[in-house]
Amino acid sequence: MSVIDRAETRETHSAEGTELLGEALARAVAIGDLIGLRGPLGSGKTRLAAGLARGLGVTSRVRSPSFTLVNEYTGRLRLLHLDLYRLEEQGVDGLGIDELLARGVVVVEWAERMPAPWLDEALEIAIEADPGTRRRLSARASAGRGLELLAAWRALPGAQDEDAR
Repeated sequence: MSVIDRAETRETHSAEGTELLGEALARAVAIGDLIGLRGPLGSGKTRLAAGLARGLGVTSRVRSPSFTLVNEYTGRLRLLHLDLYRLEEQGVDGLGIDELLARGVVVVEWAERMPAPWLDEALEIAIEADPGTRRRLSARASAGRGLELLAAWRALPGAQDEDAR
């Protein structure tokens, strides 16, 4: 089965819906998991990360770490939130990804800037933004924990939006 065959798409219709999807996915994460987020500016990457944080019991406000590179949040598990927007691929090596993964769950915005080997066992989520608030979130994985997280993504309830409540 190819990586394409293992993709699964969800749709949300608001920022809150995107956060709810992240919150639901948080039930499945463990220390050492890497979730890579892709999408243009304003597509909802930080909102998905905020939902993951909320699902982990983080009570502080989640902000994009654009200028700090890494924000750390404490909840049921530690969440390490990276934003690689301002880094080139060669700059990622200096971030100590191994050490971060040993300390908690790592969520990376602009994951396309990571060296490919780091994403081998990650769950990757590509976010497409339509005009307005609708988002399509396509998750894929190719090995290891990424596949387990993809199975959890597939098992999430179908409607992850406040309209479904």
